[in-house]
Amino acid sequence: MEMPYRRLGKSGVKVSALSFGAWVTFGKQIGTTVADDLLHAAYEAGVNFFDNAEAYADGKAEEMMGEVLKRAGWRRSSFLVSSKVFFGSVGEGPTEIGLSRKHVFDACHAALKRLQVDYLDFYLCHRPDPETPIEETARAMHDLVAQGKVLYWGTSEWSAAQIEEAHAVCSRLNLHPPTMEQPQYNLFHRSRVEKEFAPLYKTYGMGTTIWSPLASGLLTGKYNQGIPSGSRLDVPGLEWLRDQLLGPTGKAKIDAVQKLSAVAKELGVTLPQLAIAWCLKNENVSTVILGASRVEQLKENLRALEALPLLTADVLRQIERITKAHAE
Repeated sequence: MEMPYRRLGKSGVKVSALSFGAWVTFGKQIGTTVADDLLHAAYEAGVNFFDNAEAYADGKAEEMMGEVLKRAGWRRSSFLVSSKVFFGSVGEGPTEIGLSRKHVFDACHAALKRLQVDYLDFYLCHRPDPETPIEETARAMHDLVAQGKVLYWGTSEWSAAQIEEAHAVCSRLNLHPPTMEQPQYNLFHRSRVEKEFAPLYKTYGMGTTIWSPLASGLLTGKYNQGIPSGSRLDVPGLEWLRDQLLGPTGKAKIDAVQKLSAVAKELGVTLPQLAIAWCLKNENVSTVILGASRVEQLKENLRALEALPLLTADVLRQIERITKAHAE
């Protein structure tokens, strides 16, 4: 099946329904050679959006992606690349984190250098910053857009109220408003995208570039018998993620995963393909960001497109019955 492209909200830019991100893997689990193979496999399959952030492997993920993009020699007009600002990459000094005008500008220029590009297609505020007025951050983003260093800006893991405030500020001051939000979205993490953000899609034409469609691997079934060595939940520094996924409700979620595996088997697809296709069924999802540490894994997940037509109303109801009680 050919890669479909979706408009990013009401903007004119079109993103591949499946995109590729560097979180966790680049600079931690894989080296440049594997990164090169992964990006080429994604691009050849029609992926046109590559997601990154200053905080991923303390900037090393962007350096690695930048090296691959430079060597690949792809037309700059044929792909989209992002960075995100908030957590910092080189230290935790008072001017090296957050969403102040100072850090937003410094982080943008550092990302351009690491990614070896002249501009960022998407630049996202990785988290809200309670210590910086939204007006200051919005003005900084607007200025970067005006300078041609950023084409579209957005947010990641902001609440609906914070996004509405950003739009109100931009409207009042005639600034470029945020175009997209990058939230977590999967069968076990749904309420923000489906309920809290519901008014924002029509009111502002907000696009979404969703992450963790497989719940950090939980929806692959690989944690059904515990945490395998070298897996994402075994990576030092990600203990918070392990606790979040496999905490008090962990056993119930794993039971649900086993039931979902049976549904996938009935349809003749893999569990990851089923979970990714389910995300794509939501018309408010502009693109699903995939992560992978092996080319075979990426190619399998890209075939989620083939599972889309199989998700009939009856199958979706079956999935809903299995997961509803465990969704947040």
